[in-house]
Amino acid sequence: MIKAVIIDDEISSRETLNIMLEMYAPDIKIIAEADGVRSGINIINELNPELVFLDIHMGDGSGFDLLNNFQSNNFRVIFVTAYEEYAIKAFKFSALDYLVKPVTPDDLVLAVKKMELAQDKEIWQEQLQVLESNYATANQSFGKIILKTADAIHIVEISDIIYCKSENNYTYIYLMGENKLVVSRTLKEFDELLGDVSFLRVHQSYLINSNQIDYFDKKEGGAVVMKNGNKIPVSFRKKEQLLQLIQKLGRQL
Repeated sequence: MIKAVIIDDEISSRETLNIMLEMYAPDIKIIAEADGVRSGINIINELNPELVFLDIHMGDGSGFDLLNNFQSNNFRVIFVTAYEEYAIKAFKFSALDYLVKPVTPDDLVLAVKKMELAQDKEIWQEQLQVLESNYATANQSFGKIILKTADAIHIVEISDIIYCKSENNYTYIYLMGENKLVVSRTLKEFDELLGDVSFLRVHQSYLINSNQIDYFDKKEGGAVVMKNGNKIPVSFRKKEQLLQLIQKLGRQL
């Protein structure tokens, strides 16, 4: 049995989550509930739960305010949030799991299964810092992204990404300083994540950072040259959009 608490200022959300846990995750035992940051801190200190279901927005503060009261927490966290596009993106950029209200059984079961896997506390704290930083920007551009490779988790400045290249179900992330990361995610996923933060899909296999463009080379049908000197092919249907972007940026044609 995993001892858990629910911290959410909406009583209906707490009641619904409690019922769903009884039905779909019987190994989770809710030992207490709280309706805000202060009361949440109190029950965590008093009861030492192993798992906390934590709302992001509450009347007396945020879930981050609560977590910042614990320098080294001994509990795992499953975030619960209302659907807000920028908030969902913030979670995706940080590679942290979350539940969106109204919570569905499938999402709940999946979140619990992931939680049961061992969490590296140091890495989780780094992911949390990225989440809090990006979340605070609201609808503005995010600054960092968490990238998981086969042997490590990397915190990457988005401005340091020059371009992404697709290789089957893997994506090669080319960074400033001639560094390269190989991530087990498709280019489509990165296009969905980064398309709103100055990245452009110029080819079926390439997603580029527009801030890393050097100039457009018209030879041999055209290619975009990045600041690291690499030439990226441009598909015919993306050429006009790219040229307009380069002119807007004041780059060389």
